[in-house]
Amino acid sequence: MKKTTAAITAVGGYVPEFILSNKILETMVDTNDEWITTRTGIKERRILKEENAGTSFMAIKAAEDLIQKSGVDPSEIDFVLVATATPDLPVAATAAYVASEIGAVNAFAYDLQAACSSFLYGMSTAASYIESGKYKKVLLIGADKMSSILDYTDRTTCIIFGDGAGAVLFEPNQEGLGVQDEYLRSDGIGRQFLKIDAGGSILPASEETVKNKQHYVYQDGKSVFKFAVSNMADVSALIMERNNLTHEDVQWLVPHQANRRIIDATANRMGVEPAKVMVNIDRYGNTTSATLPLLLFDYEKQLKKGDNLIFAAFGGGFTWGSIYLKWAYNS
Repeated sequence: MKKTTAAITAVGGYVPEFILSNKILETMVDTNDEWITTRTGIKERRILKEENAGTSFMAIKAAEDLIQKSGVDPSEIDFVLVATATPDLPVAATAAYVASEIGAVNAFAYDLQAACSSFLYGMSTAASYIESGKYKKVLLIGADKMSSILDYTDRTTCIIFGDGAGAVLFEPNQEGLGVQDEYLRSDGIGRQFLKIDAGGSILPASEETVKNKQHYVYQDGKSVFKFAVSNMADVSALIMERNNLTHEDVQWLVPHQANRRIIDATANRMGVEPAKVMVNIDRYGNTTSATLPLLLFDYEKQLKKGDNLIFAAFGGGFTWGSIYLKWAYNS
């Protein structure tokens, strides 16, 4: 009997209509287009402006896009996993609401939070559920409304992040396609370098924390950059070596879109040429949990059955890792 693997069989995505360009940011904070582009590779990012709309709004849109394109019956979905750092509400799982709204009435659902590595960790979780044989259709969504936790007077963070969502469907595969290997890591030393100080159990919300702007993302850019460059490159090279892959064997690098220099450093370490590197950071910025699925959404038509994809991500906490996946279909 052939081993059951977990393959991606459908992709969907959504980005808000409003475009926050570097030119607009120049009028909001002390920065300029050249400075942003040179250091990050970002030209613009999308911002969700709809009233009373949170992360679930985009997650639902991405899921609906996937359902419409693939023709999958939502009632056949077993599990909905939403990877996010910006849930709609504390306590109540955003995934449960998303599942109900898209008609996944027979699915159980919960959220997964590992900062920018959330979707990568979610891939591992989804694959494990499929490989166990208990479930046949797992919907994994990466979605974040980063604009909801940004201080637009802080140029170290507001220039980087954007809003968006992407979704993939995992199903069993008997052809040896899908997830082949993973290497996931974490190190608690990182939580001092990329965080939101208030609103958690250590420092609950108060008039003082709001006044002190402690509910916005704080980032020690230099420290995060140093760790991200080395760790993303290391795990990507390691997973290639572990699976006897050369740069010629890899059709696509699917890297987290945090910074163009980090993306380039990872590709260089792997020996992968620029034409094989998925990039959309210039248009979306860093959408946190949504970067990896939005890459698949943008590049889906270029993917061919049997292609070797190397996913890599690095996030706050610190969390990071790499996954090797064989693409399962032709668009």
